[in-house]
Amino acid sequence: MAAASESPDVPSHAPFDPASATIVVVTYNRSALLTRLLTSIEAMDPAPGHLVVIDNASTDDTTEVIEQFRPRLNTQVVYRRLETNTGGSGGFSEGMRTAYELGSAWIWLMDDDVEVLPDGLARMGKWAPRFKSIQGRRYDYDGSEFYWQYRVADRMGIPIPFAPAGFDDSGFKEMNSGCFEGMFIHRDIVTQIGLPDPRFFIYWDDQLYGWLASRVTTSVIVDEFVLRRTREIKQWDMGIRHMNASSDAYRYYIMRNRAYIKRYYRELGVYNPFLFGLGTAMTFAKELIRLVVVERKVRGTSNLFRGLRDGRRITRDRSWKPMPPLTQPQPAA
Repeated sequence: MAAASESPDVPSHAPFDPASATIVVVTYNRSALLTRLLTSIEAMDPAPGHLVVIDNASTDDTTEVIEQFRPRLNTQVVYRRLETNTGGSGGFSEGMRTAYELGSAWIWLMDDDVEVLPDGLARMGKWAPRFKSIQGRRYDYDGSEFYWQYRVADRMGIPIPFAPAGFDDSGFKEMNSGCFEGMFIHRDIVTQIGLPDPRFFIYWDDQLYGWLASRVTTSVIVDEFVLRRTREIKQWDMGIRHMNASSDAYRYYIMRNRAYIKRYYRELGVYNPFLFGLGTAMTFAKELIRLVVVERKVRGTSNLFRGLRDGRRITRDRSWKPMPPLTQPQPAA
């Protein structure tokens, strides 16, 4: 896997062509939310060249919803219904692969619980000549500005919750993380770092992918509101920050998937046992606080311990390999 020094970040300065962009949506049994998203895509100006919808084996009317919208959308629709639920990680990996094979220059990832602002693609596209890994901003469900933790403490492998929220006159800030709820990435970066790792199933996959991207290019979050969340989530208001409610499945994968991050860190030579262990301990403590304060219960801790246990198996797996680049570098002549 390439390090940052092996691939200098060179702006293309080429004008952005909306037809070269593909929106990738991953959905699972939320056809009402998907309907809102597709309605917003119908109103986009400009529209993307393709829309790829990855259906994680939904059992509701998702297929019918897609077919209803297909003739209404000013973009080519590619619908893939998977045989099993592969989680968000598997869905975005498959969606990225599909968009890449379509020849898309730009790939815009999003969940089904957002809607796109009409000029969202134009707002993202104006940064395309300068950067190749871009994150836009989002409005929360209530219309407030959503704060996303765009910086990661490298050696600890956890988000930095107090990274400054404001922007200066440049209109962007460098980031070393990523979020599949709005990641806008160029195919050149996908070629270098490979597809998102489907083994995560859910959680930490997008942070790791954004971190990998930041090692080969200048990744930025830009002061452009392009998405709006459409699903209300129970939160604990901590003043300048919020903590969302979670689920037993999330608790399990939050702890288990620390092992995958650990494997990548080892592979790339940045693993520090003490600091990464501290990051894992802080993650565990944060989830305990989430249980007690946000969800107001104590049951659920067993899922955290199960995640740690299964993570140790991943750490010991001698057959494990990171996701490979999509094309191997050619030997020098």
